[in-house]
Amino acid sequence: MAGVVEINFDGIVGPSHNYAGLSPGNLAATRNAGATAHPRAAALQGIAKMRANLALGLTQGILLPHPRPDRIWLNDLATDPLAAPPHLLAQAMSASAMWAANAATVSPAADTADGRCHLTVANLVTMPHRSHEWRATLAQLRIAFAHPHFAVHGPVPAPFGDEGAANHMRLCDGHGGAGIEVFVYGRSGGAFPARQSEEASRAVARRHGLDPARTLFVEQSPAAIAAGAFHNDVVAVANERVLFAHEHAFADPAGFHDDLRRLFPAVEIVEVPAAAVSLEEAIAAYLFNAQLVSTPAGMTLVLPGEARASEPVWRWLQAHVAGNGPIRRLDVVDVRESMANGGGPACLRLRVVADPTTIDPRFLVDGYRLDRIAAVIDANWPETIAATAIGDPPLIATVEAARLALLDVLDLRELA
Repeated sequence: MAGVVEINFDGIVGPSHNYAGLSPGNLAATRNAGATAHPRAAALQGIAKMRANLALGLTQGILLPHPRPDRIWLNDLATDPLAAPPHLLAQAMSASAMWAANAATVSPAADTADGRCHLTVANLVTMPHRSHEWRATLAQLRIAFAHPHFAVHGPVPAPFGDEGAANHMRLCDGHGGAGIEVFVYGRSGGAFPARQSEEASRAVARRHGLDPARTLFVEQSPAAIAAGAFHNDVVAVANERVLFAHEHAFADPAGFHDDLRRLFPAVEIVEVPAAAVSLEEAIAAYLFNAQLVSTPAGMTLVLPGEARASEPVWRWLQAHVAGNGPIRRLDVVDVRESMANGGGPACLRLRVVADPTTIDPRFLVDGYRLDRIAAVIDANWPETIAATAIGDPPLIATVEAARLALLDVLDLRELA
């Protein structure tokens, strides 16, 4: 299809961004539980990352913050923001929808039986604070991708956990061509839950009409989950012909690599050995939770500042680039507020391969539109949220009004 490109849809960090520590297995989130969050700074950091993507020549989209608190969810639990127990109110106030990599799984039209781009919204059933996101996400996806070129699906039913594109990779010889789709699932994570089920992954592949001969289902390493890799994108990322992963990302890396080379002989596998960067160091620095993107300057890795601050991580990356490896450029961005809650550059974006002219233009941005969004954030997002203030009525009023101000500027009041 003419005009097909990869579009990165970044989640705008919502005005209720806080550190309630709701996500067992996400070491950063639990470590920072109770800290004071800075929603305004967090959202502006995300805007700056989008500006950097535009400067790289990438096409950029957005997904919007969800209504918070989620009054519909609280009502289903027979309560409301004024009466809800603190743990339920915290779960209803979570801004975790900013991590758009968990919004959906996407299969481009070149891979599907009917020639449409398919999106299945993730159910996120493993964590209560995320389990109610799918309704608001689905509402946005159905507006943004209403063109007949797309097929937007509701969630896989519970209890089969599906956490979206964070556990899905695609390798191809150019984004517009047919690809090999890789679904990564977990079986065991020791003390931590394995969030992506094999059953959900296979259901999504069937829904999307993928060719079984060009689809792989791969088990994530239990050691990686136990070390804090709650999603595959914490230990592996792929783009076009390159798979970039830690040595201990997969339960059977040799078998996976053999299957991948058989299906896609052009693949370039870049594996970081544990002897150079330990699993723990890679997870702490979010080396792999980076945007691996194709740019005119060559394949570029968009990394969090924490990766540059890690001596073993930065040493390995510098050596790779100097040795003419597939990754030719390193771009560092500041997303420290998101990182403190366990989400790096890759968590913040959903990749969609499509013709931008088929997408509702209100979900695409340029520098001017980002300026307008930043102005709304500056004027309306809370500067700080203390953990003890999450349920305060004045804060709730501020959060709700801030989101409505953004919807007005983007002309998306139908999402109110």
